[in-house]
Amino acid sequence: MESYDKPRRKSPEEFLKDIEDSKKGQFKLYIGSAPGVGKTYRMLQEAHEMRESGIDVVIGLIESHGRKETEALIKDLETIPLRDIPYKGHVLKELDVDSIIARKPEVVFIDELAHTNVPGSTNKKRYEDVLVILNEGINVISAVNIQHLESLHDKIQQITGVKVRERLPDTILQEAKEIILIDVTPEILQERLRTGRIYDSTKIQQALQNFFNRNNLSALRELALREVADDVDERIEKINEAQGGIPFFNASERIMVCVQYDANAEMLIRRGWRFAKRLNAPLYVLHIATKPNENHLKRWRELCNQFNATFIVEEKRDDRNIPRAITDIATKYRVTQIIMGQSARSRWEEITKGSIVNNIMRYTDGIDIHIVAESPNF
Repeated sequence: MESYDKPRRKSPEEFLKDIEDSKKGQFKLYIGSAPGVGKTYRMLQEAHEMRESGIDVVIGLIESHGRKETEALIKDLETIPLRDIPYKGHVLKELDVDSIIARKPEVVFIDELAHTNVPGSTNKKRYEDVLVILNEGINVISAVNIQHLESLHDKIQQITGVKVRERLPDTILQEAKEIILIDVTPEILQERLRTGRIYDSTKIQQALQNFFNRNNLSALRELALREVADDVDERIEKINEAQGGIPFFNASERIMVCVQYDANAEMLIRRGWRFAKRLNAPLYVLHIATKPNENHLKRWRELCNQFNATFIVEEKRDDRNIPRAITDIATKYRVTQIIMGQSARSRWEEITKGSIVNNIMRYTDGIDIHIVAESPNF
């Protein structure tokens, strides 16, 4: 008798989620390694192709940055006027979400996904505007560069020396039905820069010496290729599971990041998430303090929400030292790997009070500990 695996039945919650998702618009995202690779240009080419096929398309917002080729592609397309928002005595322009919803096109093109909206806008970030539009059943096509992903913030700063201020959660990638990587070599990108196709002539030399140097562009390109490859792997796993295959979930691995009040705390959370993502394992973030700082907690909680991590705040008690508190929480959540920054203790403190890492190892068995060194670039 032949045997076969019976497809897994969806739970009522999963079934209802599928119904809700079917009402939402489809999201397509173009990703590039750096400005000037051609994301916006390719988006506008697609807009023309769709219009010629009879699809109702509009431009919600496109940033041409003065590029003539881009501006030429915008002219013949219907554009939704931007919304005026008064701010500090000036009138600034932002995406008009309400007008797009009222117009209800089949597809709207919205550029610069990581943009931070002017104070007074309905949403803080443009990607939040996009989520609202998708929930109205309107399809959205957008674009972003790899350096704007939250989890890559520290890596990008280490590579380029630039602290990217406009960032968006990695979970936005999961909203996309399709992700397209626009890939060009560093040589081609530098040539576009030299010929004035990215920035005006006053910025070219400085850009070539800084962000657009060969090493930076090569590293950014590798990051973009790897990120999209990882996304493809995740989508294949989801399709396999949906078709009744055995889902891959590393149930034996649980990652915990320990953070304190130092400059590396957010970097550790991002590092922990990427580590957990590769292992397809749950992530926990632990903070132990006598008097928690609400400003720090707010930011860490926001990061944990972005990364689907469990944020744990534990009060430090006099009768329990830090290593013991960490191991108690690790045991409670069945953690298998702990990620920590370098100890702030001096060599003398480690001699008299003992190493935190050594004490954790003494109190536990079967937990791997990863120490992330501070980087002068952070």
